[in-house]
Amino acid sequence: MQYQHIKMPEQGQHITVDEQGQWVIPSEPVIAYINGDGVGQDVMPVMRNIVDCAIKHCYKNKRKIHWMQVFNGEQAAKLYDGDWFPQETIQAVRACKIAIKGPLTTPLGGGFRSLNVALRQEMDLFVNMRTIKGFSALPSPLKNPFLTNITVLRDSSEDVYSGIEWQAGSIESEKMLDFLCEEMGVTRLRFSQDCGIGIKNISKEGSERLTRFTLNFALNNNRDSVTFVHKGNVLKFTDGAFKRWGFALAKKEFNAIEHENGRWLKIERAGQTPLIIKEVIADNMLQQCLMNPEQFDVVATTNQNGDFLADMLSAQVGGVGIMPAANLNNDVAFFEPTHGTFERIAGQNKANPSSSILSAVLMLKFMKWDEAALTIENALENTLASGYVTFDLTQQGIDTSKTHNSTTLSCTDFADKVIEHF
Repeated sequence: MQYQHIKMPEQGQHITVDEQGQWVIPSEPVIAYINGDGVGQDVMPVMRNIVDCAIKHCYKNKRKIHWMQVFNGEQAAKLYDGDWFPQETIQAVRACKIAIKGPLTTPLGGGFRSLNVALRQEMDLFVNMRTIKGFSALPSPLKNPFLTNITVLRDSSEDVYSGIEWQAGSIESEKMLDFLCEEMGVTRLRFSQDCGIGIKNISKEGSERLTRFTLNFALNNNRDSVTFVHKGNVLKFTDGAFKRWGFALAKKEFNAIEHENGRWLKIERAGQTPLIIKEVIADNMLQQCLMNPEQFDVVATTNQNGDFLADMLSAQVGGVGIMPAANLNNDVAFFEPTHGTFERIAGQNKANPSSSILSAVLMLKFMKWDEAALTIENALENTLASGYVTFDLTQQGIDTSKTHNSTTLSCTDFADKVIEHF
């Protein structure tokens, strides 16, 4: 395939997905990357270097990633005459199947609300995955942050984040209010004047495909449980339906049976304990994750609930500076840090690369290159435990006993310390 600005690597093979939906990863795959904006220029090169070193350390010359740079955000706008979101980037990522990116800014004065959201919507990346794992060496408001090890899989195609809303006082809002009150018989609007209206859409198809993805993920990775998080006690026909449709699909497609407690389900596994399928009301989930996070493993939830839950969990274990994420569907896997562009320190070699590093760990685990993934993860944990941090981890003001004797390193020096721990 010919591209305008993207240069294909001279070597390497594309990843494919076979007829059974299984990902086929060659020994030398081509993987796309976007440097991103702001501190992306600092963190992405060191991330790639760490990945390359870990792969060479674990597999010698038997495996290698061939990186292909693609463009989005400010760099794309410079190359493509103001186009922040070039279509050839979408085409290249779809061809590669797997991509990893740095943080992206959003153009001012119109355009996309968020380039990250636009990427998800354009490619129908309907699963947002956040893996939240505590590190004992990091500042945390919890006494035992290491007990938190939760993977949140949230739908990112529906719910109130679909952007279907109308401004208070607008013609569209007034029309919607008239329709609700006059045609649909709505009488519960406390204030119908100057009232903004938004739509919360939860579909059976969207709920089922997230459930299917989540259960396959849990079974393929030998996880202990899946917890459906919802607000179905109040939102019966949206959040409540999400849980009901999910449980029904688990029974129909995964042969789930009733749990002994009468509320949960379980999927029997030969030679293993069953996969337990639980359900928790969203507000109770936030409380339980603070008090007893060890009871949760994999979480399936709706868009807004997952957003709140993942950010709260991140705060429990060190903040977004060390949290990885992925946006996925059945044909494309896009990995990314969870933090923003931090323009004020961009180009100063100060940024914390941990979120990008752990996003690469998540990518390698997805590829089943587990040796390299665990090598990086363990090296990062040992680097932090040895007292080496970036400036942001010494400025959080939480349990400074863990950082007051630490050594603050630049972005590149911190990455070099990680490699030293291989």
